[in-house]
Amino acid sequence: MLRKALAAIASAVLPLLAAAAAAETYPAKPIELVVPYVAGGTTDTIARMLAQRLTDDWRQTVIVSNRPGGGSTIGTHAVAKAAPDGYTLLVNTIAFAITPSLQKLPYDALNDFAPVIELASVPLVLTVHPSVPATNLAEFIALAKARPGGLDYASSGSGTSPHLAAEMFNAMAGVKLQHVPFKGNAEGINAMLGGHVKIYFALVPAVLQHIRAGTLRAIAVTTPQRLASLPGVPTIAELGFPGYEISSWQGLFAPAGTPPDIVARLNAEAVAMLDDPEARRRISNEGADPIGSTPEQFSARVRSEVAKWAKVIREAGIATQ
Repeated sequence: MLRKALAAIASAVLPLLAAAAAAETYPAKPIELVVPYVAGGTTDTIARMLAQRLTDDWRQTVIVSNRPGGGSTIGTHAVAKAAPDGYTLLVNTIAFAITPSLQKLPYDALNDFAPVIELASVPLVLTVHPSVPATNLAEFIALAKARPGGLDYASSGSGTSPHLAAEMFNAMAGVKLQHVPFKGNAEGINAMLGGHVKIYFALVPAVLQHIRAGTLRAIAVTTPQRLASLPGVPTIAELGFPGYEISSWQGLFAPAGTPPDIVARLNAEAVAMLDDPEARRRISNEGADPIGSTPEQFSARVRSEVAKWAKVIREAGIATQ
């Protein structure tokens, strides 16, 4: 009886001791930072900044591994099934919270990961072609209601943040804009500039130069507060739609079960990076806003986002795979 009791105690205590020992020596080998997108985008840039920071501070190599495909699910799945020891990490975007409602996944977004920190966010802006006879949100809504189903909007693909931003607007404003998906932001913007599609809830960095040049018109931004880059453009929320908010955020995740001490160390290093003026400048140059959060705050944000976009997708009748 005593032997069984001691065995039970050992089986409970030994994993905790092993985790504590791992946290004390971490990192003892190279770390892989998985980015489930092709190299070169904002998410990749921020991940490489973090990798360099960790490499310099910890004197241990941190490798960025781009694993695109499946709408970010291939790279995300690789991290979900990795050992929870802090040596395989994930930098993902708002897609992390959207894909669970769009397709059957080989992982559980809410239970297979330990959120570490929200790194940055990229705001969106409702833009129209100059030929659209609306210069503010009230005029735009009146035009949309006068032409139900007669106004097309571009997106960078089904289930992307521009698509869901428009569908959330449809629901909250009581209008029906028609979706025209493209294969990425560049195609959508070119269609807008050519006047083939007249509306786009676009990522601000992708259209800022066109707004400043007057080739596209900004109607409202999708963030809770106005943007420093577009100070004269109001928010959708302040114009009568409180609660309307969407940004394409970037965040750091570890596999579920990663020791809390390791999560805390990763969070502290990321916070230090985000507090560095040069890092903030580089992130801002990417058109993103540096954020920073505790693991608990980011976990709550992720859960809220998963629930929010599940509701939008369900109510909009967006097809799932």
